[in-house]
Amino acid sequence: MDTNVNGILNIDKPQGWTSHDVVAWIRRVLRIKRVGHAGTLDPLATGVLLVCVGQATRVSEYLMASDKVYRAKIQLGTTTDTYDLDGEIVATHPVPQELDQAGLETILAGFTGDIMQAPPAYSAIKQDGVALHRRVRRGEEVRPNARPVRIHSIELIKWASPHLTIDVTCDPGTYIRSLAHDLGQQLGCGGTLAGLRRIRSGCFLVEDAASPEGVGEAYRAGELNRILHPIRAGLSQLTPVSVGDDEIGKLRNGQPIPGDAPDNDRRGYALTANGTVVAILRLDPQERKWWPDKVFAGE
Repeated sequence: MDTNVNGILNIDKPQGWTSHDVVAWIRRVLRIKRVGHAGTLDPLATGVLLVCVGQATRVSEYLMASDKVYRAKIQLGTTTDTYDLDGEIVATHPVPQELDQAGLETILAGFTGDIMQAPPAYSAIKQDGVALHRRVRRGEEVRPNARPVRIHSIELIKWASPHLTIDVTCDPGTYIRSLAHDLGQQLGCGGTLAGLRRIRSGCFLVEDAASPEGVGEAYRAGELNRILHPIRAGLSQLTPVSVGDDEIGKLRNGQPIPGDAPDNDRRGYALTANGTVVAILRLDPQERKWWPDKVFAGE
């Protein structure tokens, strides 16, 4: 077992795989137990799935907090219980014949900004400690509460009734399945998600992603570092703080180091000259000191 592998893998998740399937594959290929993903993708979906290996599992929360871009194919005229084509069809209606690209763009614009969105009943969101999809499958009535989400933009890429393709830029927590369903409800004909591809997560792009098989090939060839991103790649939203040997010692002993940050940014990370992340930092602006929140043993 290799315990010295630490970093982030940008994986192009294949359709039909669960996010857990990808994690299990990476564990088996790299022979390391400490592996997790940052942001679940449904089995129907493909695209960027960030997999954290070794100490990088401790920065998954920062990866999940990044904005996302999805390319979604929506089928109008069909409503399913899961809000995607993996579910059972519960209703069908004709698509309005007068619906054109300009009309769709106007309606889609109404779903941008800060909106309230109810997640699908078939989702991993927990209620009283139990995932909603488990409650539904047990025959319980589930009515998820609407919650605030932020959709930065929706671009209509293609419209050929009954299908439309859109690019959605959004904050984490947004359900594209719910967007497809809600669009169909507003149009009066129903709608469901027919395909989904995550094309960006934070600074990670799908065109740079590796397949699960590609990870195995790189590892066996001794070229894993070619596709393994360093821990600092997951911390682009935090302020980098350069540290020397004395400061590294203090941080690893739980002691603060002096410093400041632009615009009172109170989150940072300590970075050595060779690019190793030492700690996640929290700024005390009154004391003008960085305190260690998480300390890493080194990459």
